[in-house]
Amino acid sequence: MAPRSLLLSQDLSSYLLLFLLLLPLLCASEVTPEPCELDDDDYRCACNFSDPEPDWSSGYQCMSAIEVEMRGGGHNLEFLESADIDPQQYADMVKALRVRKLTVGAARVPARLLFALLRALGYSRLRELTLEDLEITGTLPPALEAAGPALSTLRLRNVSWAAGGAWLAELQQWLRPNLKELGIVQAQPLAFSCEQLRSFPSLATLDLSDNPGLGERGLAATLCGHKFPALQHLRLHNAGMETLTGVCAALTAATVQLHYLDLSQNALRASAHLGAPGCVWPSTLKSLKLSFAGLEQVPKGLPAKLRVLDLSCNRLSRAPRPDELPEVEKLILDGNPFVDSGVTKPHEDLQNSKLTGVCGQPSLI
Repeated sequence: MAPRSLLLSQDLSSYLLLFLLLLPLLCASEVTPEPCELDDDDYRCACNFSDPEPDWSSGYQCMSAIEVEMRGGGHNLEFLESADIDPQQYADMVKALRVRKLTVGAARVPARLLFALLRALGYSRLRELTLEDLEITGTLPPALEAAGPALSTLRLRNVSWAAGGAWLAELQQWLRPNLKELGIVQAQPLAFSCEQLRSFPSLATLDLSDNPGLGERGLAATLCGHKFPALQHLRLHNAGMETLTGVCAALTAATVQLHYLDLSQNALRASAHLGAPGCVWPSTLKSLKLSFAGLEQVPKGLPAKLRVLDLSCNRLSRAPRPDELPEVEKLILDGNPFVDSGVTKPHEDLQNSKLTGVCGQPSLI
């Protein structure tokens, strides 16, 4: 049997070892949390450098993630501009990155730094890039032979550009021509120079939502005739549209063959000249979303071959008649007064859609 003094010494050693193991947990509440967090599967990593003097090196732990979100906490990133080096020196490291989706937001970014990033990402396997709440300062450098990443999706939300109307054309120089989806939401500014813009040969989806100052004239200018030959889906949620005729005219001028059009949350009204000849919509347009548009009756001049029509959350007092929508197969009407009041809806053959639930209460801008 061991002496009592030896047993006591072993107990003290065990307690000391346990204390050392628990010390990091005991002190966790007093230590500033890491700005970056990587999930257990090494799939998603998110960083928020909101501290006055953030630990930027924490971002290294995101190098193994597939989805990466970096938010700069409103910091000016000019101090990183001097770090631009020849990307060929670290091409092998970039090629080894797993990242497929990258979000960069909440910072003041010199243009040279942004495009140095795009140049480096040209060696990566990145497919989706989102830029949010950014102020891009300075002039943009000309594109080099090494293009940027082969993106399928690019989303811009609340991004301001010192380059003015030339920003998209200069950004396009760093994008390979296989871009499928482009979002320009809350743009500052949205207008860009069509003369400098090259064609987007593969772009199928364009989102110009939440640009209430766009309007129909702005839409016609933004679509830049013949620059979007493959465009099929156009989202104009809360984009200052006023009449279906004006939207139709803009689409006709741009020679786009849409399949889907979202005009939700636009305060639509009847055309000013009721006797004027109607506009001919693209024959390919089969789905139209007109929810939250303040409509009191089924609008006239709808696309002739429409198959899906969303009129939810408007002010309709009755169901559409079959002659108003002769070819519509799926009609969404929930959230209108006659539905909510329990009024019997005639022509049930038009009601082939499932109700989408109670409407929210967005304001028409």
